Amino acid sequence: MLIGLGLGPGDPELLTLRAVRLLREADAVFVPGRLAHALVSPYRDAEILDFPMTEDPAQIRLCMERNVEKIAPVASSGSAVLALIGDPNFFSTFTRLCQVMEEKYPSIVCRTEPGISAITAFAAVAGVSLSGGFCVSDGTEQRYRVLLKVRRPREAASALGREGFRRFVLVEKMYLPDMHVYRDGDLPETCDYLSVLYAER
Repeated sequence: MLIGLGLGPGDPELLTLRAVRLLREADAVFVPGRLAHALVSPYRDAEILDFPMTEDPAQIRLCMERNVEKIAPVASSGSAVLALIGDPNFFSTFTRLCQVMEEKYPSIVCRTEPGISAITAFAAVAGVSLSGGFCVSDGTEQRYRVLLKVRRPREAASALGREGFRRFVLVEKMYLPDMHVYRDGDLPETCDYLSVLYAER
C-alpha cells in the first residue's frame, strides 16, 4: 500500500496525531524535499525523492516513473508513506504519482491521509474568513479567489483586478520561519513557490 500523507503547512506542531502514528508504523517513508524531511525526521528516517519543479510533461512522467520504481518494492509487500507538505488531495504531486503507480503496479493500493491544507492554514495566517463561495484556480466566478503556487503575485493581482478583484493578501512560506504576509499594494514582483494569493471582489 502507498499512503499519501499530509504534513500540514510546515509548522511541526500542525502535524496531525494520525500523521505521527503513520510515520512511525510505515515500513518506509519517502519525502519530496528538505522541508518535508525536516518535519518527518523527529519520528523516523525518510528517503528524499527527486520531484523537479517543471511543466514539461515528459520530464514529469520520467520523474514519476523513477520514483514509482523506488517505492513499489516496499508498497507491494507492506506500507510505504509519501509524506508531503500540505494536503495530498490539493494540487498534489501524489495524484500524479498514483496515476503512474496504478498503471505499472495495479495491485498496489494508493490512498491518502489529509493534512491541514494550505487553504485553511492561509485563512488563519492572513486573518481572512472564507465564509462565502470562493474559487481555487478553477475559473468559477465567486466573491473570493485563492491562487496557489503564485510566482508573480503582482502580475496575478493585476490580472485579477481586471476581473473586478480589489483586495489582495499574499502569504509566502506559510508557517515557516521566514514567512511573509503582503497586502494589496505591498505585493512583490516575484515570490517563493510556497505562496498563496487571496483575492476579494
